[in-house]
Amino acid sequence: MKIKSVIVNTRKKTIEIETPKGILGLPFAKLRVRPTTRNRLATIYVDPELGRSAVTYRLASGQEDSVHIDAFLDYNRDPEFLRKISVHKLSLEAANAMKASGLSKHEVVRRLKTSPSQLYRLLDPTNDRKSIDEMLRLLSVLGYTVEWSVVKQAA
Repeated sequence: MKIKSVIVNTRKKTIEIETPKGILGLPFAKLRVRPTTRNRLATIYVDPELGRSAVTYRLASGQEDSVHIDAFLDYNRDPEFLRKISVHKLSLEAANAMKASGLSKHEVVRRLKTSPSQLYRLLDPTNDRKSIDEMLRLLSVLGYTVEWSVVKQAA
């Protein structure tokens, strides 16, 4: 996803980006290099060198940093982003479980009733185009269960 534009909202103390999904904000407090009243934001722009997937800003003191779109998506709890992160974590766990299980890949493919290429796709943590259901099936074949918990967030 690309960032269309960026603005600074000094009243809310946030950086706001416009994306195809709408406007997403990130408070100054979440930045690594934070602006203050004495060290204000001098410039901010959508960085073409980072594929328009990040904004780069410079403070009056000369300090500079970039913020990737993932920070905005994570802060705003974007459901699609959270799903991709969950699938990524399950993929890493599945790869570790595959090594620890002692089962051959052929045996896992047979139990899943799928193809070897599908197994490699499931084990690839960079591939986010798979379902959580598929990952749960794989982990089940490897002898693991996934437990979910619902926890109320602090205000």
